[in-house]
Amino acid sequence: MLDVLVKYGVTTFCAPPTMYRYFIKEDLAGYDFSKLRHCVVAGEPLNPEVYQKFLEGTGLKLYEAYGQTELTVVAGTFPWMAPKPGSMGMAAPGYDLDLVDADGRSCECGEEGQLVVRTDIMRPLGMFDGYYRDADLTRKVWHDEVYYTGDMAWRDEDGYYWFVGRADDVIKSSGYRIGPFEVESALLEHPAVLECAITGVPDPDRGQIVKATVVLAQGFAPSDDLAKALQDHVKHVTAPYKYPRIVEFVPELPKTISGKIRRVEIRESDGARG
Repeated sequence: MLDVLVKYGVTTFCAPPTMYRYFIKEDLAGYDFSKLRHCVVAGEPLNPEVYQKFLEGTGLKLYEAYGQTELTVVAGTFPWMAPKPGSMGMAAPGYDLDLVDADGRSCECGEEGQLVVRTDIMRPLGMFDGYYRDADLTRKVWHDEVYYTGDMAWRDEDGYYWFVGRADDVIKSSGYRIGPFEVESALLEHPAVLECAITGVPDPDRGQIVKATVVLAQGFAPSDDLAKALQDHVKHVTAPYKYPRIVEFVPELPKTISGKIRRVEIRESDGARG
C-alpha cells in the first residue's frame, strides 16, 4: 500500500488504525510522501503510539473521524484543530451531539455515557430516514427527537469526545466498567503485539473477565511466558483490575470489510466453545 501511495501521488488517504499499524513497521523514511497532504483515521480509535511513530516517520499528522452508516461523519479532528491522539474530535458542523446516561440525562464533563444526536432543532444533512422495512428498530434507536448511536464515550474539558466502545462491548467485571480500547491501547504499546481485541468472557464470580485475543508481531512466538509478560504490562500501564485474565494468540482477527474488528464474532466463538 505504501508503494501505491507513492506511485499514484495520492494526496488524501483514509484507513482504519490497523493499516497505520502496519505502516509504522516499515522504514517510512525510505518513501517519498511529498504529494500526501492529509491522512485520516476511521473505524476504530487510534492508539497514541501509532500517531507518534507515523508523525516521526512522515511528518504528517493523523486526523481521526467518527461516523456511522446512518449518519455520515458525526465528529472529527478537523485541520483547524489540534489532534489529540485517540480522540474522535469534536462534533461535525450541523450535528448537535450529546452524551446521556441510562436515564437519558446529559452527562457531565469526564462522565461516560451513550453518544446521541439531537434532532429537535435541526436534522443533520445526510442522516438516514430509517431502517428499510424495520419501523420497530428505527423507533428503538430514534425517538423523542434523539438518535442513539449505541456507542459509549466521554467528553473532556476542551469538548473533545473519546470513544470507549460499543455499548455491548463494554465489559462489566466485579462492579467495574472496562472499555476495550484502553486495554487494547496498553497492549499495543508492547513490541510483541501487532493487533489485539479485548472482549468479556462470562465468569460466575466476577460477572465477566477480560480476554485479550492477540496477533503477534514478526519475530515473536506464543508462549505462557509471553502471555504473562503481556498481563504484567497491562497492569503496569493501566489500573490493575483491567488486565486480561485470558490471553489467546491467533494468526488474525475477524474484521468487517472496512477493517473494524468484529469483537462480536470473537464472543460468539468463545460461547460456542463453552
